[in-house]
Amino acid sequence: MSGYTHSLKENIIAILTGTFIVSQGVFFLQQANLLTGGTTGLALLLSHFVDLTFGQLYFMMNMPFYLMAWFRMGKSFAISSVVAGSLVSVMTDNLYQVVEISRLDPLYCAVIGGLLMGLGMLILFRHKTSLGGFNVLVLYLQEKMGWSAGKLQMGIDFAILTASFFLVSPTVLMYSVIGAFMLNLVLAMNHKPGRYSGNQAQKTRANA
Repeated sequence: MSGYTHSLKENIIAILTGTFIVSQGVFFLQQANLLTGGTTGLALLLSHFVDLTFGQLYFMMNMPFYLMAWFRMGKSFAISSVVAGSLVSVMTDNLYQVVEISRLDPLYCAVIGGLLMGLGMLILFRHKTSLGGFNVLVLYLQEKMGWSAGKLQMGIDFAILTASFFLVSPTVLMYSVIGAFMLNLVLAMNHKPGRYSGNQAQKTRANA
């Protein structure tokens, strides 16, 4: 986590910005019927088989992780994560009212969807919040064990996609893996333990 303390105004703007960007990424994946990792991927997959929207499934799946965040990461982190997860659920379910796309290439959807989700999640991570789900687990392990959140998330995501092998076509799975790779590449390259600590920031300013 960053060694810099953000103001309440900065955190609110970051949550609104991050969730908006993530929602755009999920929307692109939906348009091509692609999947991704984490609870997002599970919600996208189940939305094809049950009479519930992505947003409804996504929020319900995240509830156990919100409880984990409350007891393991603190009340502030848990509350902001609930807010962020709720915003993504609502925004994604209602984007069709303002966006209509007639043609999209699946590969493009995979790349842009993964990149947007990664960028949005990165913004949220920098402001000490998450979308719930496995985000909570990987951030907790990064805080306590020093493990890379991006690499942990990548491993979980690919495990989920591998388990989806018998439920989707090989083509959909291939594009979904590309999207998950782009998402986690953003996190792995830009969210590393200690990189943005207070001491490191001081060293950077001293060398400037």
